[in-house]
Amino acid sequence: MDKPKVSIICLCYNHQDYLEESVLSALHQSYKNIEVIVVDDYSTDGSREKIQQLKERFNQLKVIFTDRNLGSTKAFNLGLKEASGEFLIDLATDDVLAKDRVLKGLAEFEVLDDSYGVNFTNAINIDSEGNELHHHYPIASSGKVINPPPKGDLYVELIKRYFICPPTMMSKRQVFDYLDGYDESLLYEDFDFWVRSSRKFKYCYTDEPLVKRRLLKYSMSNLQYRRNSPQMESTYRICEKIKGLNQTKEEDKALKRRIFLEMKQCIKYFNWKLFFKYVRLRMSV
Repeated sequence: MDKPKVSIICLCYNHQDYLEESVLSALHQSYKNIEVIVVDDYSTDGSREKIQQLKERFNQLKVIFTDRNLGSTKAFNLGLKEASGEFLIDLATDDVLAKDRVLKGLAEFEVLDDSYGVNFTNAINIDSEGNELHHHYPIASSGKVINPPPKGDLYVELIKRYFICPPTMMSKRQVFDYLDGYDESLLYEDFDFWVRSSRKFKYCYTDEPLVKRRLLKYSMSNLQYRRNSPQMESTYRICEKIKGLNQTKEEDKALKRRIFLEMKQCIKYFNWKLFFKYVRLRMSV
C-alpha cells in the first residue's frame, strides 16, 4: 500500500470543554498523510471561538460552520463532501484518538483483501474529566481482550446486537461512496451504517484500545432509549430497511430477535404506537 490520505471528520456540537484535545489527537497522528476537517453544527457554547483559535494555530485545519443545527448525519455529510482521503474516520469532538490510530488501521487493511471495508478497535471509556473508567471490551492482565468480538462478515451479528464502539471505526472511502454517506433522514447513524455497510463489506478488528470514548450524560447514545425519544423511530425505520436487505432465513431470524428487543424498549418507555408498528413488522418478516 502506498501512503494513502486519511480524512478525519471531527463533528462538534457544544464540546467547548473537550474539542481541543480531540482535534489535537487527530492533527498529531503518527501517520502524517492526513487531513482534518472540523464541522461545527451550530454550537451555542464557546466551541466556535475555540475552533477559530485552532484554525489560527493550524492552518491546514479545514473548518465548516453550519448556519443552523443540522444533526449529526447531515453535518457529517457536509464534511464528507470536502474530504479527499481514501480512508475516513468519524470523530466526535469529545472523543480522543490514540497517536497510532490511523497507522494501525492502515496496517490492518494492508494485509487483507479488498472485501474488507471497516476496521474497528477496542476503546477506553472515560468520564467528563478524562478519568479512565473501563475498556469497551474487557481485557485480561496481558492487555488482550478476554472475549474477542466477531469479525469478517458481520451482517447477521450487527442486526442482532450492538458490540462495536462507534468512534473506533475507520472505513474505506468506497464504503461511504457505496452508501451515499449517512442517511440524513435518520437522527443517528451507527446502526444504519453497520447493517448497510456489512451487507457488502467485511469488518476487521484490531485488538488495541485506539480511542478514548467520553461517556457524557447528554451524549447521543444516552438519549437513544428514553420516553418520547425520536431516535427510537429511526431505529424502527432501520429495521424496515433490514427487512428489504435480508436474503436468508438466518437473517430474518436475526431481525426478529432485534425487533423483539426493540419491542421491550417500547414497553419500558410506554411507546405503544411504536410497539404495535414493531408487532406488524415482525409478523411480516
